[in-house]
Amino acid sequence: MATSKLDERRLMNDEEYTLVEQTRYPVLGKLEDAALKELTQRLRERRDRARDIAHRQRREVRGKGRQATAFEKKDAGNRQKARVLAEALTRINSERTRRKAEELRANAHRAFALRQGSEASARPDAGRTPRKGMHKNASSRRDRIVRPMDVGRVSQAGKRAQAVRDSA
Repeated sequence: MATSKLDERRLMNDEEYTLVEQTRYPVLGKLEDAALKELTQRLRERRDRARDIAHRQRREVRGKGRQATAFEKKDAGNRQKARVLAEALTRINSERTRRKAEELRANAHRAFALRQGSEASARPDAGRTPRKGMHKNASSRRDRIVRPMDVGRVSQAGKRAQAVRDSA
C-alpha cells in the first residue's frame, strides 16, 4: 500500500525526505546513471538502518533485548520508515530496468542497421545445395512401359484369360 507524502514527511527527517523525493517521476527520469547509483546506495543504507532498529525494538518488546520496553514508547515509526524507503528503492529499480531495456533496444537497432548496410560476404559459392534446388540425376536404366503398381494386376488378368480359354 502506498504511503501519502504527508505521512512520509512525518516519518523522516529532511535529508531522508529529499532522498525519497528524488525517486519520484520527473526528477528520477532526469538523473544521470552515476547519480542514480549513488542515490540507490544511500537509500539502501537508510533502509537497512531503519529495518535493523525496528527489528531490535521488536526483540526488546518480547524481552529478548537488553531491556524490556513498551513498543509504543520506543517505536519512532522505523517499520513505516523502512517500508517507505523500500518503496523508493522499488521505484529506482524499475527505472534502472527501464533504462537497461532501452539500452538493449538501441543496441539491437544499431546492430540491425549495421547488418543491413554491410555488403554480402566474399565467400565462394557452395555449389549444389538443397536451397538452390537439387535435381535428380538421370537414370541409365530403361524406361518402364507399365507402372509398377499395375504389374500384378495385368499379369493376373492374363492368367484368368488363359484359364477361361483352356476350360472351354
